[in-house]
Amino acid sequence: MADIQLYGIPNCDTVKRARAWLAAHGAEHDFHDFKKAGVPARELPRWLAALGRERLLNRAGSTWRNLDEAQRAAAADEAGAAALMRAQPSVIKRPVVRWPDGSFSVGFDAEGWARRLPR
Repeated sequence: MADIQLYGIPNCDTVKRARAWLAAHGAEHDFHDFKKAGVPARELPRWLAALGRERLLNRAGSTWRNLDEAQRAAAADEAGAAALMRAQPSVIKRPVVRWPDGSFSVGFDAEGWARRLPR
């Protein structure tokens, strides 16, 4: 198992860029596909604790926009947001990354990622 774990959806453009960047920098990683394997139950609470609900929820995406008001309102607290993320993984900003030091990040930031890679 690689030290870097990347979580997301394979057809997401940001995930594609992130995976290509890791490959170009020789950074081995394992990929967890939300669509095929779901949101990992053990990891989601860790992401929420480390990153926070607001950073994880993708309120700019079409999945969020297509939710009804009741579904959006249910995400107003951490438990509701977690339930929504499990049911609709596309509302999670991508990619979520667990780094070798055990920390997490969300989204793709080439400069920030370069600092995280082992030297």
